Parts: sequence; C-alpha cells; structure tokens
Amino acid sequence: MDTPDLDRFDSRRSTVYAPNGVVATSQPLAAQAGVATLRDGGNAFDAAVATAAVFNVVEPTSTGLGGDVFALYRTADDDVGAMRSCGGAPGDATIEAVRSAVAETESVEPADAAMPERGPHTVTVPGTARGWEATLDELGTISLTEALRPAIRYALDGYPVTVVIAHHWAAAEDVFDHANAREAYLFDGDAPTVGDTVRLPQLGRSMERIADRGADAVYEGDIADAIVEEVRTRGGLLTREDLATFEPEFVDPISTTYCGTQVYELPPNNQGLIALEALNIAEELGAGDHPIDSPDRVHYFTEALKLAFHDGHRYITDPEYEIVPPLHSKAYAAERATAVGETALSDIDVGVPNANAEDADTVLLTVADDDGNLVAFINSRFAGFGSGLVAGDTGIALQNRGASFSLDPDHPNHLEPGKRPFHTLVPAVAKFDEDDWAAFGVMGGFMQPQGHVQIISNLVDYDLPLQAALDRPRFRYREVGSLAVEERMTDTVPTKLARKGHDVSILEPSLFGGAQIVRNDRGTLSGATEPRKDGVALGY
Repeated sequence: MDTPDLDRFDSRRSTVYAPNGVVATSQPLAAQAGVATLRDGGNAFDAAVATAAVFNVVEPTSTGLGGDVFALYRTADDDVGAMRSCGGAPGDATIEAVRSAVAETESVEPADAAMPERGPHTVTVPGTARGWEATLDELGTISLTEALRPAIRYALDGYPVTVVIAHHWAAAEDVFDHANAREAYLFDGDAPTVGDTVRLPQLGRSMERIADRGADAVYEGDIADAIVEEVRTRGGLLTREDLATFEPEFVDPISTTYCGTQVYELPPNNQGLIALEALNIAEELGAGDHPIDSPDRVHYFTEALKLAFHDGHRYITDPEYEIVPPLHSKAYAAERATAVGETALSDIDVGVPNANAEDADTVLLTVADDDGNLVAFINSRFAGFGSGLVAGDTGIALQNRGASFSLDPDHPNHLEPGKRPFHTLVPAVAKFDEDDWAAFGVMGGFMQPQGHVQIISNLVDYDLPLQAALDRPRFRYREVGSLAVEERMTDTVPTKLARKGHDVSILEPSLFGGAQIVRNDRGTLSGATEPRKDGVALGY
C-alpha cells in the first residue's frame, strides 16, 4: 500500500485528448462516472452532476450533500452562464443571538465572543441537492435519479481510499466529537488508510431517498428533520423553514479580458472579483511580459494579487445586503497599478473574512462534450468534514461555511439572518477565441483566485499546453503577509524575491491548490488534471 507523502512531486502527466468528451477530476472513480454518463448519451451537465455525486462518496473529506455547489459554463448554444446554490444564515441568526450562545458555551462575555470555526452556529443552509437538481432541470438531459446511481453503488458496495484523501480523512478523528458522526465516517474509531475499502451505507440510503423523492427530501422530508434536529440539539438556530424556502439561482457571470482572453467568474458573494481585479492589474503592469521563471514575473503578479485581496476582503459580501463595487473594472485596475513598484508593498493589509479559509479545500470538476457544452462545477463544505456535525443517521456531514461571517457589525461580511457568507468557491470559464473555450478552476481556499491568475497567464502569456500549465510551480500570497513559493521553484527565484522585499517561505506542493481544466478548441477536446491530487483526466 502507498503511504501518503504529500511533500513529493515526481509524477508525469500529459494533456488528454478525446473526440467525444473529457472529464477532469481529483479522484479517478469520480472521473469514470462522468465519462460513463457521457458514453450513455448524457451531456456535460449530466456528467458533472453524476461526477459530483460520486465525489460525495469517494472524497467525503472535501464535499457532501451538507455543503454548497456552484457552476460556470458555456452551452452548445454559445451562452455563458452561472449557477449559484448556496444557502444563507438561519433566519434567527442575529449577531446578538450568536454572541450570547457562544459566550455561554465558551464562558466569555458576549462582547468578546467571536464566530466559531466549527459547530452548530457555522451551519448555513446547504445548497447541494437542489443545485444538482436545478442543473439537470435547466441544462441536463437525465434525471437526478439516473445521475445518483453511480454514487449510490459506491456508497453501498464500497471503494478503496486513495492517497491524498486518506491523508485528509485522518483529520476527522479530531473533528468528530459526536457518536453519530464517528459512526458514519470512522471505522472502529479510526479513519481509513490508503487502499482500505470503505462503505458509507448511511449516506447511500440518503441518496436513495433523494433519488426516489428528488431534492425535496433534503429540504422538506425526513432528512430535513434530521438536519434541523442535529443543529438545534447542539445549540444552533437552523429551522425547517430555513431549509424549505431555499432555492438555487442562475446568475450572470462577471468578466474581464486578459491580453485578449475573456475570463468569466462568479459574482459576489463569491471571490471571483479578486481574480478579475488581479488579472487587470497584472495586465496593466505587464507581469506576463517577463520570462516564466523570472522573479520579476512572480513579483508583479504577487503585487497584483495582494491589492486585489485587499479590496476583495473589504467589499465582497452578499450583494443583497451590501453594495459591492465593480472591482473588476479596467479603470480601477489602472489606478491601483500605480501603487506597484520594483519592491514589495509592505503596507497592504489583505484582511481575511475567516483565517481558516486560507487553506480550506473543496472539489472542483470540469467536463466538456462534443456538442460544445463545457462546465466547471465546484462543491464544498468549507473545512474538511465541515462543521463536524452529521445529521442523525443520514450520513450527511454539514458545512461550516458560516464561519466566514464576522460578529463585528462594522465588518462588510457581518452576520445577518438569511445572509449568504463570503464564499471562496469560484469555477471559471475562459474564451481564448471565437471557437476556443475552456472551463477550469483551482481548489483550495484563498489559493483559488491566485491559481486562476497563474493558469490563465501560463496559457495566454506562455502558450503552454493544458497539463504543463497545471504542472508549473506556483506561488501564493499568504494572510500573514508572506509570499509562499513551491519548493520546485527555480533555486535563485526565492532569493531574488527576498531582495525585492518579499518575506519568502517555501511550502510543499499540497498547499498550492488543486486545478482541473477542459478545453474545446475548434472541436478538439482536451483536458488536464492537478498533479498534486489523486485525480485523472479521462476522455473517450
């Protein structure tokens, strides 16, 4: 059996090409479910939902029915659209109510209470089930019942655990404090190790109920009862009404151009604005004009990202509660770029909606079919196994996305009843030419917009093949003010960056995100997968 060693990076992959369809994911069994759906006549959206459902079973550390789901896509009719299925805070979740509850639990004064990282007050309304159903109803060709069949089979019959997922599953031993959670996801009290065959019968039975009744089973049926009971028993405020009234949305993406390539992102409450503002500033600075291995390239892209994070973390929130300015405008980027010089800015506080969001993980998958549809589909519970709560005997682990709220009423992302929190999840689409499109994304908290920027630069500035664009060493600006570079970075680059005033640290590859990408270039389908994960890109 393999032993998880996430510090190593010695695999070799090539871009995958196929005539009929391509799926790129971080888990091989999930990718195969998507390809099988395409083979059976489904389109890219059908395959995306089937793949996402399998992920709930084979990578439960990062995603689940208790979380949210988003999509960004281009259809065969040349429409670019987005689906947002994320719930808000409970209707009773005022700052005062949560402060009082937290103060009592932690034996502090209410004024000193902070938003917890896990637990019942971090549970927001899950969007996954209705998001899957809405995707199929609006864009797919198969039923939710059909889409769930592969996931149900793996949940009930079992599957072997892969290397990276086993590593993250081990953390669940400390996350799960309650018996029903440990029963659902630990085995004799332990997380599975690499190659262990795992069955998740509780989750499989819940998926069977959803296959039979539709997504309403989660929001109005016995599963809804179990979710509410779990949260309220632990002191939370979620109600049946909060669940029953939730609906996903189809929204207009936001976009900008980078050196002639149109890049589309999700609007607020997601952090897509950060990626677009950074691309605009980087273009203004000519960051991509420097050699790909040069310290100047890393420096100017880092400064662009630093400014974009500063702005995004001060303005991005639920637009139904606060006005979010158009940070992705070219004029604004030109103004912001004037602050950048040859040395690192040292007085920029990027701020964070939630410190744990920096390295939060998730699942992103991409699919393209030969009709011209392509989609980036992203699912998450935020932190690994979310809040730590599992709803009764449903096997559904509930997200802790509410941890991104602030209990400071002056913070733009402060808690309010029904409000959706700042969301890290950002799938993306790029239009390189009239008949040349890609769907992509990079998993991993605040690495996501930074990964978007670097992948677009790799493809546009240096014309790299898809897999080479994902394989390139990455860098990321950290909340503490340091610039982290991957240990594979050219030896002299970190030293030269330090001379420019950057506080440079070297981190292992696993902390630089998990990318997936598919492309349709004038009818030629291709895909690539993250070499830092367990996954594959498959075509047929």
